This record gives sequence, structure tokens and C-alpha cells, in this order.
Amino acid sequence: MMRDDHLVLLSAVGGVTRKLREGRGLTRRELAEKSGVSERFLADLETGQGNISLARLHDVARALGTSAGELLVAAQPERQEKRVVALVGLRGAGKSTIGKALAEKLEVPFVELDALVEKDRRLAREVLIRFLAGADEAVIATGGGVVTDREAWRLLQKRCTTVWLQATPEDHWKRVLEQGDVRPGAASPHAQEELRALLKAREPLYAQSALAVDTSRLGIPGAVEEISRRVTSR
Repeated sequence: MMRDDHLVLLSAVGGVTRKLREGRGLTRRELAEKSGVSERFLADLETGQGNISLARLHDVARALGTSAGELLVAAQPERQEKRVVALVGLRGAGKSTIGKALAEKLEVPFVELDALVEKDRRLAREVLIRFLAGADEAVIATGGGVVTDREAWRLLQKRCTTVWLQATPEDHWKRVLEQGDVRPGAASPHAQEELRALLKAREPLYAQSALAVDTSRLGIPGAVEEISRRVTSR
């Protein structure tokens, strides 16, 4: 017998699929022909009765001009009480240091998303979806580029209290050096300028976070206190 939460998800995916199909002016028959699945199967999917495989969901999503990940993200309910805190920001923002201290203060688990996908970063979105599906409380340190993955970023915004850890370019660079960054290009004479340009390019995305905390002004302990105060008062 299927679990209740699985039934809820299937119903939500079906509803999103139906809205997209109707929004594109397609009949079920037309979508069935474009996706290669049967019209009966689509009817079951849209009414939440079809236990669709990821392969078939991919075919349907592609025919609708989207992706299976987008359908799953759109089907996720937005939590009214967001008890998972997701820290975002460029490397050197202090996500790991602040995340560990914040998790200890809030008495919740601390998770580094990059550590979960160390072997294959292409799996980051899938790992994030699975983690958030079962997480009630946690502090997550995300990768610096998570905001550039539209599906992953939308999911974080729906399911978590997102916190942008701001810092001056100088502090970002200082912390990167203190961390002993050995990635290719870190020793380049232009690396600091490249980091500054990357920060400027991503700032509009980071600014979409629910909260922003200036770690350069507050320092690490002050930032932990500020985030704790603001997330517990929401």
C-alpha cells in the first residue's frame, strides 16, 4: 500500500502537469503523442492515480517544455513554518563555520550539502530533494553556486529559511586564503578580481534570500546570534 505522503506528492505532480498542459493549450491526446505515453496513463497521472516512473515523468516534462525536476519542485508544498535554515553565499562567506555554531545553538543537525555530493556534483539537486523531503529541522551549508541552479534554488526558497551570508570582497578573499583553497585558479594573480566579479554577478540571486546577514560587520559570533534571533522570531 502506498504511503500517504507519496499519494499527496503524486496528486500534486498530477495537478502541476494538468495546469502546464492546459496552459500550453494541449489536449491529453496531443500531450500523449508528444511524450510517447498513453492517454489513459496521462489521465491517471493528472488525477494522482498513476505511480509514474522518473523516466516517464522526464518524457512528459520534456513534451511540456520543462524538466522532471521542475515538476517535482513545483509540486512541493511551501512550508508555513520553515525550520530548516539554508545558508547561502560565495565561498569565504563563513557558511561552514557559522553553520556549525548556529546548528549547535539551535540544537539541530548541521549538514554540508557539498559533502553529500562530493563524488558527483551533478547529483546535488537530487540529493537536496531527498534530504529536504525527510528533514524537519537542520542547518544546511550550501555550495556557492546553488543559486544558479534554478530548480535547487526554488526548492530551498520553498522549504527553508534562506540566509545570505554577506561579506566584503576583501573578507571573502581573506577567508578563502585562510581555508587553504587549493582549487585550480586559486593561486592565479587574477583570482581576487575573479572572485569580486563572481560575487557581483551572483548578488541579485543571493539577494532573493529571506534574510541577509552582514558577517563582515557582525563577525562570526555576532552573525550566529543575529541569525538565531531572526529565525526563531519568524
